[in-house]
Amino acid sequence: MKIGILALQGAFSEHEQQLQRLGVATAQVRLPQHLADLDGLIIPGGESTTIGKLATDYGLVEPLRDFARQRPTWGTCAGLIFLAQDIGVAAQPILGLMAIHVNRNAFGRQVDSFETPLTIADVAEDVPFPAVFIRAPLITGVEAGVRVLATLPDGGIVAVRQGHWLATAFHPELTDDLRLHRYFCGMVNA
Repeated sequence: MKIGILALQGAFSEHEQQLQRLGVATAQVRLPQHLADLDGLIIPGGESTTIGKLATDYGLVEPLRDFARQRPTWGTCAGLIFLAQDIGVAAQPILGLMAIHVNRNAFGRQVDSFETPLTIADVAEDVPFPAVFIRAPLITGVEAGVRVLATLPDGGIVAVRQGHWLATAFHPELTDDLRLHRYFCGMVNA
């Protein structure tokens, strides 16, 4: 198994370290040819407009979309935004794959960042997951075929799965907890 991490901007090295802790081969993806021998892909957190612009500049948008249609892909924070069909902004490049509606900066500025324990279906049901939210998006709605995996106490949706796509509004790569990375590896192996 070899999992790529989109390495244009954001927390790609932290995802790479988590996968390596699990003994998984990794590759940084910066150009279309870097997708060739991958079994799965993580689109990390960062700045979604920057990721979209750089993906456009490097000719990656269509190759990423084609890859994600066929293989497991996980978007965290900005990666969630990049995977979504509806982000409320027409001008920003996105892959537009997951049938979710997203409020891009739902929790405010960097100073409003927080960590909270989450119960996550199939991942962290008995022991909560330490979810780190940094200028995070919020999933405001899901369409048919999307399974909600986690919500905040107020009902805000923060983790979903649709077939071989996974999206989390928070940053699991910024914790020592490997459960979500292990879960995604299971999706890749399925």
